[in-house]
Amino acid sequence: MTLTPAVGVFGGSGLYALLDDVEEIAVETPYGPPSDRLLVGEVSGVRVAFLPRHGRLHQLPPHRIPYRANIWAMRAVGVTRIIGPCAAGSLDRAVPPGTFVVCDQFVDRTDGRDGTFYDGPDVRHISAADPYCPSLRRTLVETGRSQGIDIRDGGTMVVIGGPRFATRAESAWYAAMGWQVINMTGHPEAWLAREFGLCYANVSLITDYDVGVAGLDIAPVSHEAVLKVFGENIARVRDLLFAVIPRIGAAPDDDPCRAAAAALR
Repeated sequence: MTLTPAVGVFGGSGLYALLDDVEEIAVETPYGPPSDRLLVGEVSGVRVAFLPRHGRLHQLPPHRIPYRANIWAMRAVGVTRIIGPCAAGSLDRAVPPGTFVVCDQFVDRTDGRDGTFYDGPDVRHISAADPYCPSLRRTLVETGRSQGIDIRDGGTMVVIGGPRFATRAESAWYAAMGWQVINMTGHPEAWLAREFGLCYANVSLITDYDVGVAGLDIAPVSHEAVLKVFGENIARVRDLLFAVIPRIGAAPDDDPCRAAAAALR
């Protein structure tokens, strides 16, 4: 291994490659292989590890993604701060398709996923009150706004199991709860990073209104439609990532991710 990355990027639906000149690294983990080989390169002098969470051929549905192996692999190659872009639906009429949302909360509605590294005999309890890294979130928002992107500072992501989309009743329920974003991969990815003391921030590209948004006559969304809208906006996602990575730097001393890391020692 010739590079020691500090920043990791998970690619979601439609984002299967990021860097051109890369070293491919196969990482063995206690949880089996990650979704793919890590693709390691540089962005403006910053070493970056990229991993498509669904695999390069999108062969892994949300409930089959090896989330623990993916986070373990990122840490194994030296990553300390992670950005997790993803395609997502909107549950709020005020958050239209094309918007970027840097979430500050999540609600887990998945079932059966391996959601912790500490399932015995080593048992630990880490606060989940603020699950995303505040300094990474701030850097993403500031950078996006400097590029003229409609990027929202905060929002709650409800994570469903997939691969099916929500029913109209489920979607209306989530919207009535005041949640803004719906996605299938946000948990346990973000939480596993926190358990390892790694900084993690999500940026959701809104590809569609979900079917339960009140006052809208919405046709059911399809995976093909999601990929189409994400593909139309992929340049904006890449531009944001390439602009934000050189600005990330180290986590501040009061960062909750650092506090989680200290608790693990």
